[in-house]
Amino acid sequence: MVLCFLSRTLQLARHSSRPLGRQLCSASTNKPVLTLFTKKPCPLCDEAKEVLEPYKRRFILQEVDITLPENSAWYEKYKYDIPVFHLNGKFLMKHQVDIQKFEDQLLKLELQNDGNQ
Repeated sequence: MVLCFLSRTLQLARHSSRPLGRQLCSASTNKPVLTLFTKKPCPLCDEAKEVLEPYKRRFILQEVDITLPENSAWYEKYKYDIPVFHLNGKFLMKHQVDIQKFEDQLLKLELQNDGNQ
């Protein structure tokens, strides 16, 4: 329902030169960033991404391969714990998706973003 409203509003905003149109367009790209610390292969990471699939329109997924040389600090920190998730740069969960915790934190960030608009 929100997506329909947002799409319809953005469609109207495209034809408007008022600041509201620009605010709505920028708000649609202001999604939380969910960082997944992973490596190849990682069946648990694949499983976690499947669990998060229904939420994919509400966040940007950024994957960090901890085995790459430039990510050696993350490798040392998380080599025994993947998958590990950070939401907007803050640790959120590891080993498996805690869907309730994820939903709570995602909603909290969305409400903060709505309040800042």
